[in-house]
Amino acid sequence: MINSILIVCIGNICRCPMALAMFARKLPGVQLSSAGIDAVVGAPADPFAIELMRRRGIDIEAHRGQQLRAWHCESAELILVMDLPQKQFIEKHYPTTRGKLFRLGEYGRFDIFDPHQKNLGEFERCLTLIDRGVDEWAARIVASRSPRRPATHGPVQITQ
Repeated sequence: MINSILIVCIGNICRCPMALAMFARKLPGVQLSSAGIDAVVGAPADPFAIELMRRRGIDIEAHRGQQLRAWHCESAELILVMDLPQKQFIEKHYPTTRGKLFRLGEYGRFDIFDPHQKNLGEFERCLTLIDRGVDEWAARIVASRSPRRPATHGPVQITQ
């Protein structure tokens, strides 16, 4: 059973805050956190990310970027990144993450591009991918918590 999820991107101001908000809505009670490999420490979420979440009735204005640290990786039961290079970077620098580190688009076999410094349309395209990844992971996590309810895509299998 997954009780804590760490979401990682580069700056921790665009993709992570949106993914965090979407997971919070779908998985109440799960401890969620985010960090960036090269974070804009202390910075708020990008204005386009704030606007897109506001349209969904979610307020992410309190979000502040934070740098990825070893303790983030150690304390999370599941770590989700946005693309394969991020996964490879974390595996290299934090080898204990192997087995609990995946891409948000793992099951759909896709990466989520960085919309930083792009227009609102690019943020919307990015959020569509984030939605897809969050939906896939949330369904698997919920299914893994309900052993009596058959899962349509199988339970989450994470080895630690």
